[in-house]
Amino acid sequence: MKKIDLSLYLVTDRPLSEGRNMPWIVEEAVKGGVTMVQLREKDCSTREFIELAVVLKQKLDPFRIPLIINDRVDVVLAADADGLHIGQSDMPYKMARKLLGNDKIIGLSVENMEQVHEANLLDVDYIGISPVYGTPTKTDTAQPFGLGGVKTVMTITKHPTVAIGGMNKSTAADVIKAGADGIAVVSAIVAADEPQFAARELMNIVSNAKH
Repeated sequence: MKKIDLSLYLVTDRPLSEGRNMPWIVEEAVKGGVTMVQLREKDCSTREFIELAVVLKQKLDPFRIPLIINDRVDVVLAADADGLHIGQSDMPYKMARKLLGNDKIIGLSVENMEQVHEANLLDVDYIGISPVYGTPTKTDTAQPFGLGGVKTVMTITKHPTVAIGGMNKSTAADVIKAGADGIAVVSAIVAADEPQFAARELMNIVSNAKH
């Protein structure tokens, strides 16, 4: 099993950054305690996606923070990113693993209990419980798990877990106490006036909830 720390998992979203430089936001967030970064781009060219991934990889390497790419195996390979995150409608896990090899991290979103059971048959590196709560950044999501759902997932899954959807200062502690290994955060950091401060505040909440 690869050693990964899902405690505070940043997912980028350029529309939420209010025109600010994404590499700057990511670097500030990492200085504040972010433990993993996922580059998610839905509306840019392949070249632009790769160029941004290369810049982020250079920023993150000195901190030893893994760069995960959302849904694009080609971008992972081109930028030599650390891993891939896939959803249920993306490339099948076994195909992605075959293309990326055993050294890359692969995470998989699960949207219901049946998918949690199915993920147990795969050697994914982590699962994303998605969504825990409804969230404005993703409108096409499944029925939210809620805290009770997170607790149930923890009794079933054999994988490390990150909670996705509606994660912020007011929800983080409860989700960690319900058993999740970490939280995936978008707007609570990307849209924050001071991403470093926002990340530090969230990391303190996660750390305290784990003890």
